[in-house]
Amino acid sequence: MLIDDSLLDLFFVEVQNYTHLLVEELFIKGEPDPEVIMRAAHSIRGAAKIVGLEDIAQLAGAIENYVEAKVGFDLETLGASINFLRTVGYVSSTQLHQLLPEIHRIAKIHLDIISPPNGIEKAVTTIPREPIVETSTPDLSDLSMLELFKLEVENQVNTLNEGLLKLESNLQDIDQIDTLMRSAHSIKGAARIIQVEAVVQLAHIMEDCFISAKEGKLSLTTHHLDTLFAAVDLISTIAKTLPASLDGLQTEIQTIVSQLHAIYTQTDTPSQEIAGLQRIEIKQTPEKSPEVKIDRKAEEKTDIPSAERVVRVSKENLNRLMGLAGESLVSANWLQPFADSLLKLKTTQTELSRLLERANDELRSNKAIGEYELRFLRSAILKAEQCRQLLTDRLNELELFARQSANLSDRLYREVIASHMRPFADGIQAFPRMVRDVARKLDKQVHLEIVGKSTQVDRDILDKLEAPLTHILRNAIDHGIETPAERISKGKPPVGTIRLEASHRAGMLMISVTDDGRGIDIEKLKERIISKGLSTPAMVNQMTEAELIDFLFLPGFSTAQQVTEISGRGVGLDIVQSMVQEVGGTVKATSQLGKGTTFHLQLPLTLSVIRTLLVVISQETYAFPLSRIDFITIVHRHQIHTLETREYFTFNNQQIGIISAAQVLQLPTHSQLTDEIPVIVISDRFSTYGLVVDKFLGEKELVVRPLDHRLGKVPNISAAALMEDGSPTLIVDVEDLVRSIDKLLNTNSVEHITYDEKLATRKKRVLVVDDSLTVREVEKKLLENHGYEVVAGIDGADGWNILTIDANFDLVVTDIDMPRMSGIELVSRIRNHPNFKTLPVVIVSYKDREEDRLRGLEVGANFYLTKSSFHDNSLIQAVQDLIGLP
Repeated sequence: MLIDDSLLDLFFVEVQNYTHLLVEELFIKGEPDPEVIMRAAHSIRGAAKIVGLEDIAQLAGAIENYVEAKVGFDLETLGASINFLRTVGYVSSTQLHQLLPEIHRIAKIHLDIISPPNGIEKAVTTIPREPIVETSTPDLSDLSMLELFKLEVENQVNTLNEGLLKLESNLQDIDQIDTLMRSAHSIKGAARIIQVEAVVQLAHIMEDCFISAKEGKLSLTTHHLDTLFAAVDLISTIAKTLPASLDGLQTEIQTIVSQLHAIYTQTDTPSQEIAGLQRIEIKQTPEKSPEVKIDRKAEEKTDIPSAERVVRVSKENLNRLMGLAGESLVSANWLQPFADSLLKLKTTQTELSRLLERANDELRSNKAIGEYELRFLRSAILKAEQCRQLLTDRLNELELFARQSANLSDRLYREVIASHMRPFADGIQAFPRMVRDVARKLDKQVHLEIVGKSTQVDRDILDKLEAPLTHILRNAIDHGIETPAERISKGKPPVGTIRLEASHRAGMLMISVTDDGRGIDIEKLKERIISKGLSTPAMVNQMTEAELIDFLFLPGFSTAQQVTEISGRGVGLDIVQSMVQEVGGTVKATSQLGKGTTFHLQLPLTLSVIRTLLVVISQETYAFPLSRIDFITIVHRHQIHTLETREYFTFNNQQIGIISAAQVLQLPTHSQLTDEIPVIVISDRFSTYGLVVDKFLGEKELVVRPLDHRLGKVPNISAAALMEDGSPTLIVDVEDLVRSIDKLLNTNSVEHITYDEKLATRKKRVLVVDDSLTVREVEKKLLENHGYEVVAGIDGADGWNILTIDANFDLVVTDIDMPRMSGIELVSRIRNHPNFKTLPVVIVSYKDREEDRLRGLEVGANFYLTKSSFHDNSLIQAVQDLIGLP
């Protein structure tokens, strides 16, 4: 049945409101009011009938009848059905259409439970619980509800881990137990909906343990918490395993259940449900579970979902939205230059009005001018004033619109950027538990302090951070933090501290991991470097402390004396370095012997927007991520030296190889024509190179646009971006570029950064091709008067012959209609020839029709001008734009 989305939105709001009321009656108030429950259920029933959800209507009606029977209802049974109704109220209309089959199926289950044929007593016997050893995987052919279950388990497992860690630090924290009870209860309800009985049983007995601890019947110990942690891990494993069979987990499930049961049986009130697990035969009518006592005020705070609806958006959709927001920002920036041009027009209009006023004053004093001429002039003045006023009004409106449009586009852009961000806390939820487990395994005491949990981090970076930070934390516990006895002997507290901090600084994400352990012994590090043959003793003794510590990031390098399952293989810090460089960041370590070690990670705030340095290479604009540039400099010709056919320059006593960026990118190379050479210095862990570019354009923040996946991996390029004028630019992949330089150097095919004194002093040459002698001479004289060297061709064929014999031209100016070879054919040949395809071409023709202009531009001309351009300097301006001054 097709359900109207507008009605569904009203239905969702109504279900949310009434299920909120039902939850309040059942779990927050001490004594539920049957009348309130019946009215709420009745309203949901009516709303469900209107939108055509008959199963939901029947279930709401069954709840109403169940309470109206006044026989005494089971709180847990009723609560499970209401929880299901509440879940339905928080799906979107799109999800509802997708989940209808699953909703019908689950509604049928609850309907069978809550409205049995023979009264209330049958309600608890309709679906008997089975022992763990016979648990079978439910039919989850529709995975939508399973995904929701996994999401619920993931959230609640994080809460359980966090709560158990806090409880471990203070076993008397009764308030913390309330949170643990609610999380276990939520997992049990979610598992019961999709019939994962193993999770139901585990969560139920955990809840019983927490209730007993809350009531003072059970004193939790650290050993008990170990078992509870293991149960949490098992629940997480089961959720990740589904919908596959759980047969391989049966032994572990039974073991954990037995251990939890042993903890719980220390209390005075054994759990009937758990006791049933010990029996081989399944009772058809299991005894009723003990009443669950919950802190109603705390339940109100956390168990009721927020009215703010959360939806899932794919990464591809977010990327497309980011692209559109970037284009919107670019489009908005076009308005201001247009407004500026109108402002110039307004200034010119004002000057015109003044000239007319002055002419009027002069003519009025001339008695030879008649009244008709004066009247005509006054009319012109009035018209000019009207034009000026109209232009002023429209300009004010345009400027207002430009500001509003730019502001709106900027806000949209920032909102889309924000949608890519998540708090740092979302990516580190597993770390406290991991630190606790590793520390206990190594018999150490460690406190993890986390600062900056709310710091916003790009979701892509956050996903990549888990592995490197895990390695750093494990290394800090294993290598850095001492045992309690060792720390006490050094005058330190027995509990070591690891501080994980995230912050924004200077437009970058800064993450530091600091421990107060033993630090790095530089002398032992030197011995390790020498013993592994990575450097000679003489060189090692000359290295700075920072250079020595950099060896820790090499693959296979470790200071550990033996390999354990925690560390010692030399893999961890290599992974850290690789991940940081992958996202365009840096990592370094500092240490003080006996006081501790700090790892500093500097990462971009987002992968969606990056700050870049724009440069020109072979007359094309490229963007280098600022975070991957060591530095930029201007190298003078006399500073370039040659050693074994390779060129280099010296900077801060370091010899840096120099190579043309155009050659690395396989672009047409040009000889250097100036004494000052712009150089970008880039590096990886092993090599540093200077890339020669044509010129620097400055810094720019760019919205990253991923390349079409059908292109595969484009060598030396990572992504693209749109400039403010809408033109595309390519973003350089520095890692790939360094590898390409290494490969090029190994082939010994590197072109030198040449410098020719004759070339440096020659004028730029222009080839003029036109069959009209007059036009040729006019163009030639015009260009020569501005300092260019000009060679003329009498038609297209002659021009092509000149070009192939003497290829040393900077520009071609050609007509279209010529004998033997037209200008269109000449331009096509130029563009299809590998030596001339980047040679600038200007077409100058009498034809000023739009179709002629488009035809010339389509074959590859850079400019299409009419021959009137001789009079307004358009030709000279075009030439200077393409090849610069002579």
